[in-house]
Amino acid sequence: MSTLRPPGLGPIIGHTTDRTCRLWMQAAALDDPRKIVADEDRRTIGVLVVMQKGEHVIPAPVRPVFYFRLQREFDRTGTFILGLEAGLGGTTPVYALEPDTTYRVRLASLALDDAEDNDLRTGDQELAATLPNPQVWAAQVERLPDVACEAVFRTCSPRSTAAPAFSFMLGSCRYPGLMWKVKESDRIFGPMFDELSTEKLGARPSLVIMCGDQIYADTFHRAVPVGLADTHAEFTDRYQQAFGSFNMRRLLRHVPTYMCLDDHEIEDNWSQDRLHKPGKKIVFNLAIGTYMSYQWSHSPRNYGKRLYYSFVSSGYPFFALDCRTQRYMDDVPDTVDDNHLLGRPSLDPDEPSQLDVLCEWLRDQQADRGNVPKFIISASVFAPNPVFATHGASVAHLEKSDAWPAFPQTRRALLQAIVDSKIQNVVFLSGDVHSASVARLEFRGGGSEDLRAYSLVSSAFYWPFPFADGDPAEFVHDSRDPRTPDTFEIRPGVTMDYRAWNFCNDDNFARITADRASHTLTMELIGRDGAPIATKGPYKKPVDLTSRLELAPW
Repeated sequence: MSTLRPPGLGPIIGHTTDRTCRLWMQAAALDDPRKIVADEDRRTIGVLVVMQKGEHVIPAPVRPVFYFRLQREFDRTGTFILGLEAGLGGTTPVYALEPDTTYRVRLASLALDDAEDNDLRTGDQELAATLPNPQVWAAQVERLPDVACEAVFRTCSPRSTAAPAFSFMLGSCRYPGLMWKVKESDRIFGPMFDELSTEKLGARPSLVIMCGDQIYADTFHRAVPVGLADTHAEFTDRYQQAFGSFNMRRLLRHVPTYMCLDDHEIEDNWSQDRLHKPGKKIVFNLAIGTYMSYQWSHSPRNYGKRLYYSFVSSGYPFFALDCRTQRYMDDVPDTVDDNHLLGRPSLDPDEPSQLDVLCEWLRDQQADRGNVPKFIISASVFAPNPVFATHGASVAHLEKSDAWPAFPQTRRALLQAIVDSKIQNVVFLSGDVHSASVARLEFRGGGSEDLRAYSLVSSAFYWPFPFADGDPAEFVHDSRDPRTPDTFEIRPGVTMDYRAWNFCNDDNFARITADRASHTLTMELIGRDGAPIATKGPYKKPVDLTSRLELAPW
């Protein structure tokens, strides 16, 4: 007789709105010594049970129970959009969620013998007809351990205007740790979980943004075969280790988490030009396949199969960029003018590039929401630039930066859209460089002086080599400083400069809070001990790394 198993990985709370929540899980391993049945001859079905709504615990006989698919071709992972989808084959009607309400659910998997040819696909209706009434699992799910199968989430408020106070957490770069250091790589997610119950500046964190390098497919370096993922099993093992660690798994099942792709999900400093090199197409296909199964699948997925996406939370809009699968370099030797970070330029307005979509999204948000902060999640840091990649640097040094300096045409087109359309309060959110910082972008010419824009960087969750990477001296602090001149020309007579401060290369995450009354953003850097970082540098100099940033009123 089939029984429920807790998820092998997950559950993960993904994209959440005022009336829906996307929940992800992976089936448990199907090893069963009592049966001589190959893994490929098993079918796994996801089971989701709604246990509680607000303060009301739902009794077993009337609990909504849903079946959903866990696909073999996606490592037996799957998602279910509670509040939007009916159970597999219509076995359970859509369960309506209410705004501003906390829900507790449990997820599990059901394993079935399947003698059909793997090339055949059974339809939802046909598959559902072979399953028992889903209500039989309403009580049995209570036998499973809550730490392995339970998720708790809160729906958003149905706001047409931005919330008076809104908070979220930001970070990136979780080096896996080696040998006895594995626990260290999981440590910071404990304080992040604790923040979920802490109200500061009038708000608790509504979501978490992980902006790249959630795994390290190349533990050491892409040229070093040791610790280099180049098989399907090795890529999936990276996700099992990262998402299965105690603190991270607990965090992911208690708060909506939005993830985006960076290089270490594939290999260090990845760009699409490597596809023509021996073996790289295989590595790319394996990496993106696992990324889509473990990260992209619980995102909003609102641009078809493109990896970039957008969403709104409590009236605040976000756009998550794909800075890797559409990154092209070296088409024309010895110049960066033909490099493209967000896809090649569109040749037809009916076929927009990612850059076109982003610029149109910014214009739409300004028209619809006015000066509400518009957050752009970019795995690559928009500012500050490394000191070796300032204006006038060689092509080799610009491309070595692995960031926006190597793509001036992409940066120029985006800044032109911001200046020309007077798009106010654009805020870039980044990680990657193993050094947190804040930068204010300053515009001159063309009536752009009143525009407010910032670049906020939080990195790394765990990086055990701060002496070798992320030193604040590696980054420009003032683009007008004659030692590091880095003024960027948007068009003749219109320029962008920036000033950066509050650098920190200790392990950290950022808590960012928007306050509408004071029209400010507050960014607080929190260390792996759960306290705001108060000292830095080899002499442990006392510092205040909390940044209070003035925006245009909204």
